Amino acid sequence: MSITRRTLVVALAGITLAASAAAKDPKELVIGTSAGPYADQIKLGIKPILEKQGYKIKVVEFNDYIQPNFALAEGSLDANVFQHIVYLTKFATENKLAITSLVTIPTAPIAIYSKKHKSLAEVKAGTTVALPNDPTNQARALVLLNQLGWIKLREKFDPIRASEKDIAVNIKQIKLIPLEAAQLPRSLQDTDYSFVNGNYALASGLKLTEALITEKISSNYVNLVAVRTADKDKQFAKDLAAAYRSREFLDVTNKHFAGYAKTDYQLALQAGQGKQ
Repeated sequence: MSITRRTLVVALAGITLAASAAAKDPKELVIGTSAGPYADQIKLGIKPILEKQGYKIKVVEFNDYIQPNFALAEGSLDANVFQHIVYLTKFATENKLAITSLVTIPTAPIAIYSKKHKSLAEVKAGTTVALPNDPTNQARALVLLNQLGWIKLREKFDPIRASEKDIAVNIKQIKLIPLEAAQLPRSLQDTDYSFVNGNYALASGLKLTEALITEKISSNYVNLVAVRTADKDKQFAKDLAAAYRSREFLDVTNKHFAGYAKTDYQLALQAGQGKQ
């Protein structure tokens, strides 16, 4: 999908106008995110924490992964929450955007679901397995299949860029069916097993706890809050990061986001080693 910066400026004009006042008041923040669990994290956990500190929070939800970074770089947003470091680094480099990671967040993992089987042990020759067709998420799925012993990837494969071309041996003789990530929940009606990204699983009514197996999320794929590089040391950025790192948000995570991969700082808090 090709979207020019000029087109984005026009498309986001309404947001820009609304945010113009926010630029004058450091206590008014506009946060962009994808519709679904990460927007819910902000609304249920982060927004109440910051409002107690006198902030006014506006949440803007996007339905693609292109606009939020341009909107952030151009000043329509103060922060965005939807991506991991691999995507952020690639997108910022290719588009020459001065945006950077602020803090990681609890992340819904990619996992294997099935409506036909109660166990992964039922795999056999000809078993159909749907997986994402985008390079980043397909690599995650293939790495998990390699760990399960269903396939064997070639020696010295790159776990971030692994593709079907890296499959050295199809050990279980499974049939891989690449699909757009958004279509994977529906594919469960027709496939034996399907990989489904956490946000799409939740949006379709699946529960993360229903997964037959969940990836152990690599640090490469933990979602994060991004801000403009010039804003990283500003007070609002420090307060936003502190809200995610707080025990109060950990309590919200435990209550509303079961099955999410907690961040290192949340695990430390939970173990009684962290500081509020």
